[in-house]
Amino acid sequence: MKYFTIEELTKSDTATRRGIDNEPTEEIKKNLTTLVDKVLDPLRAAWGAPIVVNSGYRCPALNEAVGGSKTSDHMLGRAADIEAADRTRASNARLFALVQSLGLSFDQLIDESNMSWVHVSYRSETENRKQILKL
Repeated sequence: MKYFTIEELTKSDTATRRGIDNEPTEEIKKNLTTLVDKVLDPLRAAWGAPIVVNSGYRCPALNEAVGGSKTSDHMLGRAADIEAADRTRASNARLFALVQSLGLSFDQLIDESNMSWVHVSYRSETENRKQILKL
């Protein structure tokens, strides 16, 4: 983990406001580390500028509080919602394209709300579905 931290991937203003304990287990920390090592760090290195994590790990209570899917990979520490540091849709679209052009292994790559942010998840080399979606 070169560019990201576990703290950055577990921080949540919603959890803080609502008093939700979003502390990950050791297994979830391992999943977050794998996500960073396989996807986020290589992406950040190629991008050449900061990438903001809007949402990483979400415990079930936090996931419910933010209206996340009941089967969300966020709850397993296998997904992150990210944005380019300038938080523009154009930069997020370039980030989305860069994940694909780098040939990074991922489970899902999702254009959320017309490039308001990018969701990327990683399960394992054998489980990744390589789904590219637009929501």
